[in-house]
Amino acid sequence: MEHKYLVLDESNFDETVKDGVCLVDFWATWCGPCKMLAPTIEELAEDYEGRVKVCKVDVDENQDLAMRFRVMSIPTVFFFKNGEVVNKMIGLSDKDEYEEILDSLLK
Repeated sequence: MEHKYLVLDESNFDETVKDGVCLVDFWATWCGPCKMLAPTIEELAEDYEGRVKVCKVDVDENQDLAMRFRVMSIPTVFFFKNGEVVNKMIGLSDKDEYEEILDSLLK
């Protein structure tokens, strides 16, 4: 299946989040709540295609990024605007909570 979201790692992270609005989901394959959040991330990537970069970072494969952003529990979703972290949500939330933040950032 083709994903609409981008997979980020050390090599492309800064370049990807430096401009525009970006949602970055820090997750891991073994994390139950992360698996529950995955369909929401897919939907957001589709709904906001062309307006928001929706991305995922596997914390096991990118421990330096997880440390840099002090990710203590997952899922943690960061919202970037032009390279700056402007919001973050820890744990599982409803899709409309993510949409509310994204819509406010797109105004």
